[in-house]
Amino acid sequence: MKHLKVLHVVRHAKSAWDDDGIADIDRSLKPRGIRNAYEISRKLKLNNICPQKIITSPADRALHTAVIFARVFEYPLALMEISNVLYASSTEKILDLIRDLPENQKSLMIFGHNPEFTETVNHFLKAPIDNIPTAGVVTLKFSTADWKGIDRSNLEEQIFNFPNKEE
Repeated sequence: MKHLKVLHVVRHAKSAWDDDGIADIDRSLKPRGIRNAYEISRKLKLNNICPQKIITSPADRALHTAVIFARVFEYPLALMEISNVLYASSTEKILDLIRDLPENQKSLMIFGHNPEFTETVNHFLKAPIDNIPTAGVVTLKFSTADWKGIDRSNLEEQIFNFPNKEE
């Protein structure tokens, strides 16, 4: 039997920059960001994508994006986890978080920020991407029995979705 671990890396949707007096962690989504989050999450759901685990950055824009996805997936909000590791962190810390997941967890969706998310995805890709745009989702499928084993060498498939992507 083939073992697969599926990682969905989601950059938060478009956020507002119009209030200089607000801390970065408290920036909210723009209306366009909300629309884009619904658009992408619905597209994923139509493709039968529903993660077993959702972990999000505590930043308002990432948390709001995660809540929208969870609503669309009918994922219980009480099971969503918030992790400081996904805010102003590093690729190494993000990889540690992922690799610490239990073996029985088959799929994970994380919500956070650039540049760390693009760097994390590029850690696995043979042909790196320049940027995960806002509300962009990179899905990585690994042929391995446990999260500690995810590696560029066992990456089976990659899918890149983002708003307004040409099909």
